Amino acid sequence: MTKHIIDAAQVEQHNASQRAALQADYDALGGMLSRRGVNIEALTAKAQTFAVAVPSWGVGTGGTRFARFPGKGEPRDVTEKLEDCAVINQLTRATPAVSLHFPWDKPTDPKALRQQADELGLGFDAVNSNTFQDQAGQAQTYKFGSLTAQSKAAREQAVAHNIDCIELGKTLGSKGLTVWVGDGSNFPGQHNLRGALERYIDSARGIYAALPADWLMYIEHKLFEPAFYCSVIADWGTSFAVAQTLGEKAKCLVDLGHHAPNTNIEMIVARLAQFGKLGGFHFNDSKYGDDDLDSGSIDPFQLFLVFNELADATLRDSAFSPAYMLDQSHNVTDPIESLMSSAVEVQRAFVQAALVDRAALAGFQEANDALQSAQALKKAFRTDVSPILAMARLRSGGAIDPVAAYRASGYREQVAVKRPPRAGASGSGIV
Repeated sequence: MTKHIIDAAQVEQHNASQRAALQADYDALGGMLSRRGVNIEALTAKAQTFAVAVPSWGVGTGGTRFARFPGKGEPRDVTEKLEDCAVINQLTRATPAVSLHFPWDKPTDPKALRQQADELGLGFDAVNSNTFQDQAGQAQTYKFGSLTAQSKAAREQAVAHNIDCIELGKTLGSKGLTVWVGDGSNFPGQHNLRGALERYIDSARGIYAALPADWLMYIEHKLFEPAFYCSVIADWGTSFAVAQTLGEKAKCLVDLGHHAPNTNIEMIVARLAQFGKLGGFHFNDSKYGDDDLDSGSIDPFQLFLVFNELADATLRDSAFSPAYMLDQSHNVTDPIESLMSSAVEVQRAFVQAALVDRAALAGFQEANDALQSAQALKKAFRTDVSPILAMARLRSGGAIDPVAAYRASGYREQVAVKRPPRAGASGSGIV
């Protein structure tokens, strides 16, 4: 039986106060959708199937290159991170898996950690390696690169770390490894641009060879930072080329914030899906050069357009099943609240995309009716599916309003007492 971090009776008390209003809103929406020929019950059942993983580092307070301002009661180790992740899933019923980052989350007893996760009703998503920071006692520095370093010893160390992550992940029940490197150059001429990618591919082959048969290796690209002249894996084209070179178990991972401003991310989704190399997503949002704002907080229409392409890909291939994860940094909000809100926003886009009248859209496209084609998408996007999401949570045992239920529980104040700050124990692992 799943252990609830927040008293189930408190959640039920919250739901009792909201249930009548929700039912009224749900019935009203159901009537409107019925006139469109849409069954609200089918949409609600679909919403209940949605799942997005949460990042272990996301439940800690984030930071910037300038400063980090710790939050009260933030987790100090991986076991406390799992407790916070369990709260998010208990209230949203949409985040049943956690993505760990090594060595930040390296457990002393992996089997015990897996048992804790099982008791909390959680599983483990893809594990993440870290070769963008030097760790205590590390023999070789990553200052000038990891998988692409000029130093063969540094490259071998980075490969060995990734293989260690795979071994840990196997014990935890994970089925994937995400590889993101900060490797690149800050000056023209610092690297031979082709040579750096050749070294990356050579290193990646060593990691790929260690993958179990049922694992995937996710290649994540990022336009810039920490490299400001040229990142080795800077764009989807490079990621695609590497994945193609490595083999079937190598896929591309798209982080919504890792592109140049105004990039057509939904087109990238369509291209990678078409050629069988779209492995998954890291959801977040961005305004300028940032990449870790709350999902849907800046451009919810773009998020919807991404899911519109995912819905199309699923219709073309029923086996299509990319991995979804939130990847955010929470500097001025309670991380639990931000992750819950973000999970809801991603789920919202998922349901809205299911509302698109595909037959009508195809007809408009075939007739070259540009305006009506756009309006077919806007009609689905403008539909407020909040009652569907809330009903899906209620029926799955979650909270009608996750943030309100969380605040009413007093969880943050309680853990603030249980978790006094500890020097060097950042819940985010980042700063």
